[in-house]
Amino acid sequence: MDNPLAEHFKRIGFRKWYERQLLSSHAHMVLAFLSVIAVVGAMEAFRTSEGDTQLANVLFVVLCAAIGAWAMRRYAFLLMRAEQAANQASCPDCGDYGRFHVVGHRPRLQEIDVRCSRCSRGWIFSTQP
Repeated sequence: MDNPLAEHFKRIGFRKWYERQLLSSHAHMVLAFLSVIAVVGAMEAFRTSEGDTQLANVLFVVLCAAIGAWAMRRYAFLLMRAEQAANQASCPDCGDYGRFHVVGHRPRLQEIDVRCSRCSRGWIFSTQP
């Protein structure tokens, strides 16, 4: 299967996938928060250090800032992808949330054909950002 999202839905189901996406995104948010704390700590250590230690502190600030920026970007990406998928997870007929199975996919259009497990109504699940 060419679509990893469709593969995940088939293998573990939408609800577990959604839960994992939220947990992963919030773990990245925690990493970003810890990076901010490390940046502040390194900046504080920079004030009292001299020579090579100052250079090491500057490098540590840059490294922690880069990790924090990456973590915030990843947090936003995972959260937005999960929310975009969640907005499409309700059956248009019966309103059942997250209970569907994948019946096919269209890799070129980045769409997944899904069918409600309760009423068998089919709809198209878009995976485009």
